[in-house]
Amino acid sequence: MSAVRLEVYADILCPWCYIGERRLAAALAGFADRDRVEVVRRSFELAPDAGTAPGPTAAEAMREWHGDRAAERAARIRALGAAEGLDLRLDVARPVSTFDAHRLRHLATERGVGDAMMERLLRAYHTEGLNIADRAVLTRLGVATGLDEPDVAATLSGDRYAAEVRADERRAAEHGVTGVPSLLIAGGPRSRASSHPPLSATT
Repeated sequence: MSAVRLEVYADILCPWCYIGERRLAAALAGFADRDRVEVVRRSFELAPDAGTAPGPTAAEAMREWHGDRAAERAARIRALGAAEGLDLRLDVARPVSTFDAHRLRHLATERGVGDAMMERLLRAYHTEGLNIADRAVLTRLGVATGLDEPDVAATLSGDRYAAEVRADERRAAEHGVTGVPSLLIAGGPRSRASSHPPLSATT
């Protein structure tokens, strides 16, 4: 078997991405040729115009968008998350900009802890209700994941990895990726990483 590259497009705001992370990890763990699979993470912003101050919760936003169907959709998300061992708290998650969080993840990937950083960011947002646009929060999460505090601080205070995030987003557009989670296999046509429709910031 020749080497295969999987490009995973995800955003921290997306609960389906958290579910997809667990499913992908499980699938790869049971794959006999795991060492021949390269997983490349790509940044994607579901809410590129969002600010850094938290507003309504994901649950509140879903009620505004989906009306009477919101409770059913939220229950489905929570149930599917629970099946993967996740506590998806739509009542505490508050959508914000994820641009700096993606920059931090790029730093972590360069330092060899990208997977752990993505997991920590997802848990912080979806389970702990933390503001992942707050640089103090991001610094704490980065250090807890094994990054050096001065390295994290220098990244967040400047524009390091901004170009990498934008490059990921351009690549997404070039390959027709409009929602997440999405998966590109060996640079080919995109495939949905789940059976769910294109995603907004909280659905």
